[in-house]
Amino acid sequence: MANTIHVDIVSAEGQIFSGEASMVFVPGSQGELGIYPRHAPLLTTLKAGEVRVQSEGHEEQVFYVGGGALEIQPHLVTVLADTAARAKDLDEAAALAAKQRAEEAVASRGDKVQIAEAQAELVRARGTIARHRAPAQETLRGRATSEFTCIFRSSFWPPARASG
Repeated sequence: MANTIHVDIVSAEGQIFSGEASMVFVPGSQGELGIYPRHAPLLTTLKAGEVRVQSEGHEEQVFYVGGGALEIQPHLVTVLADTAARAKDLDEAAALAAKQRAEEAVASRGDKVQIAEAQAELVRARGTIARHRAPAQETLRGRATSEFTCIFRSSFWPPARASG
């Protein structure tokens, strides 16, 4: 229990996740936060993005939040999300359609409430689309890093010996 922190992720729709984790990553308003057990207390706002929960011996769980608030206590992390969903439950095709609808609603210049709702839907849709495209980008990024490392090592390794 000493090496874990309890995590609760809730939204207006209900509780999305509750469990123990060894590490949590959240999209803070000023940048991504990494939270280990016994973290210093903190209150902050969240921007739209992914929350990653790493548990010992389990696969990393990914959730998408559309903004909200975060409370950190030494043994408890509470994510109060405006909207939240499990990443595995998101559908890229539906997100693309929602993005299109939201862009049209913003362009039609309805009342302020409709525009605000459309902008929020647009942010959620962009996050969903980015989440679905991220695995391919990570694969490419990893491949590029590996190729760079090989080129770097072949250029400078083994080191030239000083003649004497």
